[in-house]
Formats: sequence, structure tokens, C-alpha cells
Amino acid sequence: MAESENHSEIILINIAGSDRPGVTAALMEILADYEVRVLDISQAMVHENLALGILVKLPGGTAAAAALKDFLFKAHQLELRVRFQPVSHAEYQQWVGGEKKPRYVLTLLGRRVTASQIARIAAVTTANGLNIEDIVRLSARSPLHDVDSSSRACLELSLRGEPEDADAMKGEFLSISQEMDIDISFQEDNFYRRNRRLVVFDMDSTLIREEVIDELAREAGVGTEVAAVTEAAMQGEIDFRESLQRRVALLEGLEAAVLETVARRLTLTEGAERLLKTLQVLGYRTAVISGGFDYFGHRLQTRLGLDTVHANQLEIRDGRLTGRVVGDIIDGDRKAAVLQSLAGEMGIELSQVIAVGDGANDLPMLRTAGLGIAFHAKPVVQRSARQAISTIGLDGVLYLMGMNDAESPL
Repeated sequence: MAESENHSEIILINIAGSDRPGVTAALMEILADYEVRVLDISQAMVHENLALGILVKLPGGTAAAAALKDFLFKAHQLELRVRFQPVSHAEYQQWVGGEKKPRYVLTLLGRRVTASQIARIAAVTTANGLNIEDIVRLSARSPLHDVDSSSRACLELSLRGEPEDADAMKGEFLSISQEMDIDISFQEDNFYRRNRRLVVFDMDSTLIREEVIDELAREAGVGTEVAAVTEAAMQGEIDFRESLQRRVALLEGLEAAVLETVARRLTLTEGAERLLKTLQVLGYRTAVISGGFDYFGHRLQTRLGLDTVHANQLEIRDGRLTGRVVGDIIDGDRKAAVLQSLAGEMGIELSQVIAVGDGANDLPMLRTAGLGIAFHAKPVVQRSARQAISTIGLDGVLYLMGMNDAESPL
């Protein structure tokens, strides 16, 4: 080590006080006068109050004391509080070596965020050997009035370390989510997380609130019968392919004109329109991959500007439904295959794909995508999916992509 290195000092400077334009510039000018090297810097503002940390390497000899004296004097003029903390060379090297540890992102989202929620989550991360390095608010600033059905709150925590038992930790997060009405997403922070290219959606109970086949069944007067088949499928007594065939068979003879009647009353899920418009402005490709019906998927395609739709086709003859589906049925395995095909056509990695769905038949698709999100799904699907959103609208997907409301084009 050179002599200058032996005599140099490493100091962590912590600054706090009221923020105003020019504060950072004024402080950095003092350091610049003494040719101080900045090793790290972080600045945050909470309610017009500044929190600034600067890790610096000071020159040796009397210049170090002079630099700190002038810095302290300038901070006093600016009515800022300053604390100097010496850092040994060994401590610094240990900190640098910490960058080799895996990095993760934990996203906390819901209608509101409370201290109790953060405390519980922080305790779990600490117990699993993870250190919180940064916390950023992604949602807009919260109003003082009570939260309502359209409120959104989101924090993103940057974590460093390796969880001792990732599955057990996920189980703890799921328990906290259910107990405290909050969603917790835990992802590896890698290159692909910031470079998604394709987002695919289930349709029924995901992009739209309704289950179309239930709406058609009511029109056909067979709502009870179709509901019984649906329940059997949910209980695992029959698979999706068989349940779809049996339910569609009950629609035999229904006038095709009823499809338009049902299509007109379908409603978008909260946040769906904002999410799709944002994705399109940012250049993402979007698709529906649904076990529902293409007639309704194409109506959504026109309304939301989706790039492509893959769904089952109802057979129609002489103006009436025959009770059959044309071609191969899109079930869970087929959904995953279509997703892989779309990624291949685009020449992208599966890690660059996001998939969103609510049902058990969506799980193969959710597991194939780099980011699979169970949206307002039943508990069995939430437990099996890597990520879940259950407390806010579909535009919560933007938070899991790392976007904040201030950056949103809408």
C-alpha cells in the first residue's frame, strides 16, 4: 500500500436538515476544493427534510482536518446537522466485499402501508440473514384522508444476502399478507427484472371481473349446472379440459347473438386500462392467453390495444352454439406452450416475460414466465405462484416491475 493510502482517512459524513435548492452543490464544492474522493453517496428527502450520506476518502495530513472544518462551517451556514464517523480500511474492504452477496427486491403493496407491517417484514428478513440496504416509496404521496377502494401504497426494499430457507421465508410472508391485508413480493434483483419485454394475461377474473362462461350459462338457463361442474373442477375432481367440455356442452342451442349481449356488459378489472396503456406507451408487447373464448378476447383486444389473443373458439352453426369447441383446447399446459412460442417469436428469454392469472390452470404459465403473478387468486394458487397481488388493482403489476408513480406516463 502506498504511503498516501496509509495516511488517508475514510469518513462517513451524515447530513440532516431542511432541504432547499443548492444544498448538495454547496457541500460538494467544499469537498472539491480539497480534492476529496467520494466513495459512495446516497440522498433522500422525506417531507422536505434532507438525509444525505457521503462516504469520502480524505487526503492525509492537515488537509483532512481543514476539509472537515470547512465542511462543518458550510453546513452550519445552511442550518444542517452533521455527524462524522471514521471508517477503518478493514471495515471499508468488508463493505466492498458485501457487493458479492446476492441482491433481492422486496415489494410491499396494498391500500396503505403501516409501521406494523414494515416491522413484521423487517423481522423476517433479518431472521433470514438479509440486510435492508435501501427503502424507496414507489406509490404517490399519501393523502391524509382515510384510504378508499382506489388507494394504492407501495414500498420497495433492496436487500442483500442469502435467505437461509427461502421456502420457509415465503411461507412467513404469505401468513403476514393474509393477516395484515398486504401483498409481499420477493424477487431476485437481476438484469432481466429491469428488462421485461412481454406481458401476457389470463382473461376471465383477471383482465375482466367476470367469468364469461358463467354469464353465458345464465343466458342459457343452465347457471346451476355449469356452476356444479366448475366447483368439481375447483375441488380437483375433474381437470380443466374435461370441465370446459362439459360446461360448453350445456350451452348447446344458445343463440350466437347472445355473445354480443354478454360482451357489452363485461367490466374491466380495476387498474387494467391504466396498466395496458402504460405498457404500450413504454413499448411492451401484450397478449391474452386464456382458457375462455376468443370472441370476448378479440373484443378486449380492440378496447385495450392488445397485440394478440389466444383463446378457445366456440363452434357456431346456423346461428347457434353447438356445445363444442373448435380446435385444440387451451388448458394449463397449452397456455405455457403458447407463452414459450410468443417469447420465441420475439427472440427474448423467458425471464423477460411476465404472466398474470388467477386460476389453477394459469399455474403452468405463471411458472414458465420470469415473473409470474397470481392476481386475486384463490389461496391454493397464491401458495403455488411465486408472486401474488390480492389487495389492489391490476396496475399493481407496475410496482413489481420496479416502476414508480412519478415515472408513470399516465
